[in-house]
Amino acid sequence: MYYLSKLIFWSFGWKTKGNLPALKKYVIIAAPHTSAWDLLFGLCAIYIYRLKLSFFVKKEAFDSPLGFLFRAIGAVPVDRSSKHNLVQQAVKMFEAKENFILALAPEGTREYVAKWKTGFYYIALEAKVPILCSYLDFEHRIVGIGTTIYPSGDLEKDMEQILNFYRPIKGKHPEKGVR
Repeated sequence: MYYLSKLIFWSFGWKTKGNLPALKKYVIIAAPHTSAWDLLFGLCAIYIYRLKLSFFVKKEAFDSPLGFLFRAIGAVPVDRSSKHNLVQQAVKMFEAKENFILALAPEGTREYVAKWKTGFYYIALEAKVPILCSYLDFEHRIVGIGTTIYPSGDLEKDMEQILNFYRPIKGKHPEKGVR
């Protein structure tokens, strides 16, 4: 998959930028998430960086013929129809594994949202792991690794720092990105 991903990046004129931290556990957020194309370039970057990570996908997706593929690439099924404490489930995953990277899209959708979901922040805070900011910059055709944030417990202050990092980055549909 590494070489196929490199070929796709080359074909579309994309590149990677930045290095992964030498950490065993962290939450990696990917933004801006404004297009279905994010999945293709994000998955390619995962293979190019040789990342072994997990991410949440609604459980209904696993009922399709592609369910085995989701599991193979690190997807973890979640039930979004009921009140399950996803933060605590994720914290337990961090506690149970020596190496664990959890990837999340903080917008939670490809549409514009005025306020990001904060589950990624609380997962990192309670699991005592940092947040790595990764990005998909369609203007410059870069999937990059950015800053690492250690949650302080001051959500407002930390979120402002995270959002400031993402504001100059343009997704495929910039009008849906961070403002």
